[in-house]
Amino acid sequence: MSPLPDSLLESVAAAAVREGLADALFTRLSTPIGRLLVVSGPEGVVRIAFDTEAEDVALSEVAAALGPRVIASDREMAASRDALSAYFEGGVTPELPVDLRLAAAPFRRAVLEQLRAVPRGATVSYGELAARAGNPKAARAVGTACARNPVPIIVPCHRVLPGTGRLGSYRGGPERKAALLELEGLTALRP
Repeated sequence: MSPLPDSLLESVAAAAVREGLADALFTRLSTPIGRLLVVSGPEGVVRIAFDTEAEDVALSEVAAALGPRVIASDREMAASRDALSAYFEGGVTPELPVDLRLAAAPFRRAVLEQLRAVPRGATVSYGELAARAGNPKAARAVGTACARNPVPIIVPCHRVLPGTGRLGSYRGGPERKAALLELEGLTALRP
């Protein structure tokens, strides 16, 4: 049996959205740092996974949180695709709505919300971000929040550096972190 044509899949996805039958939509996007899986629910982007992450695991996380009807659709995800593509072409950080329900702990959400305020081309230390999130002694917890950030790039955890000024860790790997910072004009940091 051959796979369904893309045009038919897009029509099914559009009908599912129109009828309220989709819990989440996803698309795949090729970028200069590799392929991304981008998943959105009714409240915004809920998950971005790098190509080093298991796609089925990322989609299962979303299905467990939002519901099992997770549908592929490039057309319905055009705004997310366009915003991320513009970012990689040198534009601003994508101003897309996000849904942080996969960042379950309240402090993690607070960290990620504070992180959205760190502008392109700027960095913040784990300690500084802990203070902004309301707990100045929680630098390690900030590290955990960044490591488990469900929407990297949009919530720019790549802009968080250790107090030593070194590059530090990143969910997508240190090479991707360095590449994202370079894209934003910070070139002195390398893994």
